[in-house]
Order: sequence, then structure tokens, then C-alpha cells
Amino acid sequence: MILANAARGEVVVTLAGTPRRLCLTLGALAEIETGLKLTDWRELPARLSQPSAADLALVLAALLKGGGEDGPDPYSLDVQSAAAAVAAGLAAAAL
Repeated sequence: MILANAARGEVVVTLAGTPRRLCLTLGALAEIETGLKLTDWRELPARLSQPSAADLALVLAALLKGGGEDGPDPYSLDVQSAAAAVAAGLAAAAL
């Protein structure tokens, strides 16, 4: 069983039938900013209001990495699962 540390902003979501920990760490945020070519992290909510599949995959991969997870490959997931996981991960970080 994977437990989330809410004080750290972690959340556990089920992806491809397996519980996975997501966390928006500073490293994950930097990876997201770079990947989405943002000049400031405050641009993230507007950018994700209508995300592309590539945006979802990039953000989800960064959140998984921040949570210490190695997988699954974000491109292997259905859109609804990926979007719900990203929303939960960002909500846990209070963004």
C-alpha cells in the first residue's frame, strides 16, 4: 500500500490499475516549466485549461517523478485517467 504525505503535497492515484504517488516538487515544477516553455510557474493554470495530450503526458511524468515513481508511461494511459491524475496532483500542491 502506498501512502501519501499530505504535508509534502503528495497524492496517491490509481493508474493502469496500480496506485501511484504524485508530488509537485520544485524539480517537477522546473521540468514542467521547461517542457511547456513557460516563463513563470503562474502561467501553468492557464496553459492547462486546454491542455494537449503532450502537455498532459509531460506534466504527469513530472508529477510521477516528483513522487518517486518510475511509471507507467504517461502515453500508455487513457486521456481521462491522465487528466484526473494531473488535476489531483496539482490540487494536492494547492495550485
